[in-house]
Amino acid sequence: MLSFSEFLMDLTNPALAFLPRALLVAAVSALVCAVVGTHVVLRGMAFIGDAVAHAVFPGLAVAFVFGGSLVLGGAVAGILTAVLVALLSQNRRLKEDSIIGVLFVGAFAIGVVVISRAAGYAGSLQDFLFGSITGVPAEDIPYLLVGSVLVVGVVSFFRKELVAVTLDRETARAQGIPVLLMDVILYASVALAVVLAVQTVGNVLVLALLVTPAATARLLVNRLVPMMAVAAGLSVGASFVGIYLSWALDLPTGATIVCLLTSIFALAWLAAPRHGVLVRLVRVGKVRAGKARVGKVGR
Repeated sequence: MLSFSEFLMDLTNPALAFLPRALLVAAVSALVCAVVGTHVVLRGMAFIGDAVAHAVFPGLAVAFVFGGSLVLGGAVAGILTAVLVALLSQNRRLKEDSIIGVLFVGAFAIGVVVISRAAGYAGSLQDFLFGSITGVPAEDIPYLLVGSVLVVGVVSFFRKELVAVTLDRETARAQGIPVLLMDVILYASVALAVVLAVQTVGNVLVLALLVTPAATARLLVNRLVPMMAVAAGLSVGASFVGIYLSWALDLPTGATIVCLLTSIFALAWLAAPRHGVLVRLVRVGKVRAGKARVGKVGR
């Protein structure tokens, strides 16, 4: 197995320029997904992450076929679909999840048809679906950095409004908050976060990067800003360790990162200081023991 010191040396090897590039992409996308994913988890709309991953696929496919930027192609497709969902969801005859299901799966099907027209279809599709550590082109880095700053900045600027809509849409509307605009901003932010992450972990696994760190942080802290910070730390750390393990053991990068994040979530679910299952069991045991002692005294 490759030692960690040897991995650090590989990061400085000019012949392996794709490795630090992949590490940068993984860290930035993990950070952005953690920030956006916090709102996704609080709003109880994890389905939107999976759906947006399908929605950006036609943009990625078109960009790939014509040799354009994958980040730009996916961003355009994701934002257009997000705006459509937000607009069509205003008709309460159909629930939001129905609109999402129709549009995003349809968009994914269009993407499959488009990419099937490209040479090397099977290999390219596999990279899109499961990620590729060597598949991050240098020309996409500036788009990635600008996009990440834009997403984090917008979500931070509208943090109070997004939380208000999450807690109670009707009360937020009565307070003069533009609910439709907040929906569009959140959907578009999710779309951009997915685009940034899809090249590292792939279209299939990107939901884990969006939801798992935020869900883990939800078990550990109660306030929004600390939740974002914890989610970002867990996500970036797991991405770094995941890339090291995938490089050292010849494992799929995206799957390794997701396995690490899932393991951390399982540990938090069991042993979180306030909300962990083991802590609750100990608390219940103490309460029962206290009631038993009171009962004996009463006799």
